[in-house]
Amino acid sequence: MAKRRKLETPSDEALSKIEDEFRRETGAGRAPLTAPIAQVAAETAGAHEARPAAERARIAKDQGDAERLRAAESSGLVMQEIPLDLIDGEALVRDRVVLDADEMQELQLSIAANGLRLPVEVFPLEDDGRGYRFGLLSGYRRLRAFQALRGLNAKSGKYEKIKAVVRDPSAMGGTFAAMVEENEIRANLSHFERGRIAVIASQQGAFVNVEAAVEALFPMASKAKRSKIRSFALIFEELGDMLAFPDMIKERDGLKIATALRNGAESQLREALARRVAETPEEEAEMIGEAMTLVEPATPDRSKGGRPRKAAATPREVPLDSGVTLEYAEEGQGWTIRLKGRKLHRDVVEMAVAELERLLGR
Repeated sequence: MAKRRKLETPSDEALSKIEDEFRRETGAGRAPLTAPIAQVAAETAGAHEARPAAERARIAKDQGDAERLRAAESSGLVMQEIPLDLIDGEALVRDRVVLDADEMQELQLSIAANGLRLPVEVFPLEDDGRGYRFGLLSGYRRLRAFQALRGLNAKSGKYEKIKAVVRDPSAMGGTFAAMVEENEIRANLSHFERGRIAVIASQQGAFVNVEAAVEALFPMASKAKRSKIRSFALIFEELGDMLAFPDMIKERDGLKIATALRNGAESQLREALARRVAETPEEEAEMIGEAMTLVEPATPDRSKGGRPRKAAATPREVPLDSGVTLEYAEEGQGWTIRLKGRKLHRDVVEMAVAELERLLGR
């Protein structure tokens, strides 16, 4: 008869040894104790798509269309219909100073008859509590025409939304540059309007100064054109608050005004323009002309060298018994003779010219 073995409780050292051997046999690096066929079946079931092939193709197409739509939206290629109340038309200071009433009426009639053929461009705005989600980038006249039509057709609700493209102004060189580029293509801006927006862009910190603003906003303009824009920018800076019709200033007159301002005539011009408020562009042009007559001509800077100009001789007048005044003076490389007074017949003038020819031809 076999002798029974007495069981004893293992010591702590023995238990630790057993646990170490168990961890080595069943460590994390070993595959789970699962039959190979069961693992293959699980992987196959996970990869299997229960939906039909046609349904899977439709889902794949929808996913591709969604990706293309998101890419088109981010590139500003998708046109949307945005409620007018969500667009801030004054988010940017516009470069267009005056909206012609007749042109606006014509635009409203065109939109009413044919719809809006060209969408406006907007850019996203941060929430400032006013309810606007977009700022207007281009299409100011179209937006105003749409707002006017909504007011005229309030009951129909036809003009509550406007076609718009959402753009990223940072990808277009900034909001000011994008707006100016659009208007340079589609609108005939005056030099004053160009100069004005350059000054405002500089004042709002978009550019370090007016010079940099002109260079950045009108990169395709010639050197001469940019010089003119800077001259009108100076007029806006010094006299903009005094002028009612600044965009009507002719180019030649504007350059003269800018020259006078550079020569220190600001206070004289402002004082002259402050005497009354012009009611029409013609009246304002007359006021500017009167103000310019008060500006003393600049003294030439002889330090810059160059040939000094010869002062024009004072004309000499010879009154005749017939009532005609004969005036003559030396100018430049010759002489001028002028006949003033009562109306002279052509025959008499031709006889006088013939006598001069006889005397000078000897």
